[in-house]
Amino acid sequence: MNKLREILTHLLNVLAGGSFLVMVVLTCWQVLTRYVLNNPSSWSEELVSYMFAWMSLLGASLVTSERGHMNIPIFIEKTSPAMQKIFLCLAEVIAFLFSAVILAYGGFQIANLAMGQMTSSLGVPIGIFYIVLPLCGILNMIYTLLNVVDIMKKEGAV
Repeated sequence: MNKLREILTHLLNVLAGGSFLVMVVLTCWQVLTRYVLNNPSSWSEELVSYMFAWMSLLGASLVTSERGHMNIPIFIEKTSPAMQKIFLCLAEVIAFLFSAVILAYGGFQIANLAMGQMTSSLGVPIGIFYIVLPLCGILNMIYTLLNVVDIMKKEGAV
């Protein structure tokens, strides 16, 4: 299980970092074309916005892998270790359901729907850029299952 988590996390780090690197290069290109060449590049601006969305969603999956999503630990810490496990597992189940319904299922539906619509500057189907939604949904589902296994393995307080 830990090997799967390591591989997925490494892949996500590369993809999210690559998205950030592409954003930096394209933003520099935008500045160069706009202010030095006086001929703004419209395609790079559009691609930067899509790369930002990819980076954000991939980063959210990384946060899920570390169980770093938002919570209020003060309530959980005041309960018994058994109740802590139940609450933590419940939080993972809720994250799993959100990822399954909204990101994976809904993301697949919207990506499929958007395949017929082209981007204005790039001329590629918008659905290609929406593929990250179901991808991150599936990754989040895998991570939440791994998180539940880790929570259940721990002895005592979590």
